[in-house]
Amino acid sequence: MLTEDTLRGVMVPVVTPFDRSGELDIRSFEELIRRLVSKGIHGLIVNGTIGESPVLESREFEILIAAARQAIAATRAIPLIVGTGASSTSATVRRTEQAKSLGADAALVAAPDFHFPSQQAVIRHFEALAEADLPIILCDPPHRAGVSLDLETVQVIMGMEHVIGLKEGTGSIRRMFRVARSMSKPVLCGEDELFFASLCCGAKGGILASANLDSEQFVQVYELFRAGKIDDSNQLFRQLLPLVQFLFSEPTPAPLKWLLTQRGYIRSERLRLPMTAINCEAGRKHTRLFQGSMWK
Repeated sequence: MLTEDTLRGVMVPVVTPFDRSGELDIRSFEELIRRLVSKGIHGLIVNGTIGESPVLESREFEILIAAARQAIAATRAIPLIVGTGASSTSATVRRTEQAKSLGADAALVAAPDFHFPSQQAVIRHFEALAEADLPIILCDPPHRAGVSLDLETVQVIMGMEHVIGLKEGTGSIRRMFRVARSMSKPVLCGEDELFFASLCCGAKGGILASANLDSEQFVQVYELFRAGKIDDSNQLFRQLLPLVQFLFSEPTPAPLKWLLTQRGYIRSERLRLPMTAINCEAGRKHTRLFQGSMWK
């Protein structure tokens, strides 16, 4: 199981590859995970929003976790974190229990979407997750969940024994500074463009979709910072910024899947509706990125 003492470093929310007919491409999925693990990442997230969790079926949820567990075991032991959020508390608890039974080391959970719950309701939602008996990472992305968590609400949830850390995804560096300095449990950056700044604020790492690509360099940013080589870490991260900015230039994960396909890491950029592929003009403007101008 993942603990608050081991929750740190570069965690990668992996995409879910589909073939041209829209079915799971498990071969690409396993190959992508093995490549990521071999690059030194510190943890893997399956079934997050980058993995198109809202459009995955329950049987696919099981298949992906099992495949990820097997791919990790064949490479290097790192934590497997599973996104288990659902629109109701009971469904979130069931999915979290299911993830545990399939070998997850922790669950990544945001406030229930669509319902716009009160702050007290969100607290009760996370209290209920204790019965799943799996470490929980609180995810706070108000632009996706549809509800902004007050700092006091975050503090209450982070005080729960089964909650081991926070993915701070509000996009506010001021908020990151406040939560990282006020929490005893680890806070991870959830906004890729703010990764280096978040480390400076006290973040223990990041959950970074961009690290599906050039993974070694994102790990190196973290390791250089940890070693006290702040300027070197900053310089390397600045070189990664064009990639990060491109990957979030259109709704995710469309640019990411396109670039993974261009570099030959997955076989198709296919997404499931309501998500659609990147527009052709955006792709033509970024040929330097898909050619891997800095690293192969």
